[in-house]
Amino acid sequence: MKLPSVAIVGRPNVGKSSFLNRVVGRRVSIVHDRPGVTRDRVTVEVTRGERTFEITDMGGIGIVDDQQLDEDVEVQIDAAITAADVLVFVTDARDGVTPLDQEVARILRRTAKPVVLVANKVDGEAHGLMAGEFHGLGLGEVHPASMIEPHGLEEVMDKMVALLPPKEEGEAPRKEGETLIALVGQRNAGKSTLTNAIAGSERVIVSEIPGTTRDSIDVSVRFGERTFTLIDTAGLQRQSRLDDSVEYYAQQRTLDSIRRADVVIHLIDATGDINMVDKKAADAVLTAHKPCILAINKWDLAGATETEKFLDYIAKKLPALHFAPVIFTSAKEGLRLKQLVDLAFELHDQAGSRVPTREVNKLVEDAARVRGPRVSRGKSPKIFYATQVACHPPWIVLFVNDPSLFKEEFGRFLENRFREALPFREIPIRISFRARQREDWSG
Repeated sequence: MKLPSVAIVGRPNVGKSSFLNRVVGRRVSIVHDRPGVTRDRVTVEVTRGERTFEITDMGGIGIVDDQQLDEDVEVQIDAAITAADVLVFVTDARDGVTPLDQEVARILRRTAKPVVLVANKVDGEAHGLMAGEFHGLGLGEVHPASMIEPHGLEEVMDKMVALLPPKEEGEAPRKEGETLIALVGQRNAGKSTLTNAIAGSERVIVSEIPGTTRDSIDVSVRFGERTFTLIDTAGLQRQSRLDDSVEYYAQQRTLDSIRRADVVIHLIDATGDINMVDKKAADAVLTAHKPCILAINKWDLAGATETEKFLDYIAKKLPALHFAPVIFTSAKEGLRLKQLVDLAFELHDQAGSRVPTREVNKLVEDAARVRGPRVSRGKSPKIFYATQVACHPPWIVLFVNDPSLFKEEFGRFLENRFREALPFREIPIRISFRARQREDWSG
């Protein structure tokens, strides 16, 4: 069922993103003193008491965007307001009522939806007195608050919940463990277009201007019989091209999204080149040991490019992701979207597989006979036994006499053997060597 919805509205730079972060209890939206940092809708599920609802942060009403996207931002704002059951109107008590506040109030009165009016940045007695000015907006009670201290937040949240529509049967937090799929890649590779295509609606802004998405945006999706969360991320770029702190934090949020995702879809623009940015994304995926799909987007625009030649090109440019499956798609044309989603879940299942210790030991024993670790510094490396200790990612630990005797090439050899024989064919495998005193094979 659709959860009740709360939308946070207001002019730019009044503290809407700070409010969302306080409500959720963690940093979800980027907070910055530049107006217009938040441009897409950022939606998070919240449970308070017996009620579960969605709360959405968005761009400021009346925003003047530095990349001429103000019309797109307004579309996202209108969509969020239309879908919302309750509106939280955040203002700046220190600035007092501005003409833009009056315009926002006019828009909200016209919706006839319940409004919680918040006078933010009340950090002292003088600001508290100024908050009374907002009664003139004709939206009822004014709630003085500060997202820095914080204070006033509990009262605002209680009011929000009280104004939600009556609870319906089936209203509950989404299942724990819902699959998270992160979309990463270069700027303008088509991540937002793919998000909208899979979600079946315009959930994030799509523009030809690189860097439109500045934050990582969680979008809950029901695709066929599957329910999951897509994470649309800011386009990665070279470190030397990070213009300011907003760009820097956007990049960090992308890397955080890779770490928390269950599966990563790495979008590659078929009409462009694979460069250092794609290698940076690949490194982040490998470091986090995440299952990854290489999705070659805009394949409809690739002209006469041959599939086999492009696969060879990928293998040369991204050799570290040799195990990752490749799919040729077009987000704009909706090409192979079902196959892409099915493949993401297949990789998630692979990463969740667990192999009995006896089978792992047999594989390691056979592998050691074919190509065992070499004698080093006059010492013979010995493997006592091996076992899988975790899933997501599959993690196999070998207990040995001295971990320093086991070199990287032997680890890679084992990884390839595991991938051939175990249900881990298309995902990263974590292998560790640990010291153990027993000098007998325990299988």
